[in-house]
Amino acid sequence: MTDLAATDPLPKPKRDFLPALLPVILALAMLPLIGSGSSWVTLTVASLAMGMMIFIMASGLTLVFGLMDVLNFGHGAFIAVGAYIATLVLLPLAGSVQADSLLVNLAVLAPAALLAMAVSGALGLVVERVLILPVYGQHLKQILMTTGGLIVAEQALYALWGPQIIPLPLPSSLRGSFIIGDVAIAKYRLLAMLVGLVVFLAIQLVLNRTKIGLLIRAGVENREMVEALGYRIRQLFLGVFMVGSALAGFGGIMWALYREQVHASMGNDLTVLIFIVVIIGGLGSIGGCFIGALLVAMVANYGGFLVPKLALVSNILLMVAVLMWRPRGLYAVTSR
Repeated sequence: MTDLAATDPLPKPKRDFLPALLPVILALAMLPLIGSGSSWVTLTVASLAMGMMIFIMASGLTLVFGLMDVLNFGHGAFIAVGAYIATLVLLPLAGSVQADSLLVNLAVLAPAALLAMAVSGALGLVVERVLILPVYGQHLKQILMTTGGLIVAEQALYALWGPQIIPLPLPSSLRGSFIIGDVAIAKYRLLAMLVGLVVFLAIQLVLNRTKIGLLIRAGVENREMVEALGYRIRQLFLGVFMVGSALAGFGGIMWALYREQVHASMGNDLTVLIFIVVIIGGLGSIGGCFIGALLVAMVANYGGFLVPKLALVSNILLMVAVLMWRPRGLYAVTSR
């Protein structure tokens, strides 16, 4: 066996494309079962839109889980807080929201989304400093602390806004559908797909083309080595946690508009779904999280159409199937 010369290029890692092809394979496999082409397109677009929104909410958690080794069961609190904060902008400006102009509608949605992200990120700062910092490396205490934080946040929302469900209607320009032949594609679903894709590409750009992203990826793989090189990993942890919280708040307003309602337990309802996505994708993997979110949404929509009684357990069955195939998830980047 000959040693590699110093000038020889490093061997390139093998690319694993099979998990990335799973959504395409699943969609094509469902076409003959559904039968109707128009129904298949409608379900597929709905799945992609739902998957993008789930990805936005889950992307921050997968980085926090992979980098910080933190079991944050209170992640749903940031989703609900983001949705409620958005109502402070959208409800008083209901006239602009219902104006029949896309530019006017987006001019209202943009500050609502920015405020939701800012408040959720600030709340993430408090949660990390108060609840997470004392229990780093102690998973059981992390579960107890973050679950307790979720309960406190939910009750605080009840106290501030009351127990009633707050209607949050879609802006007028995003209502209705584009009709293409026999296919009806909802306008808001197209927007959700576009926004989710932009968020995914932005995260990938930061992780793969910036020094901060390099440190994050290195921290996911080997935190001790990053600390040994002199970088303040705790500050990096805090920044990632705040960004993950802000993304959850942004996902909260997207989901609230999708459901056209806001209630205090909405984050609690989504927590299990988000953890399923993170586990399917692989801890710390943004690409795996993206594919996992699409698969979860597709299985839920296709399953709900074909076998409605299995819709409630479809995500659990998907997770079991994926973990039997790949016990560490589709694209695991940590050994945990």
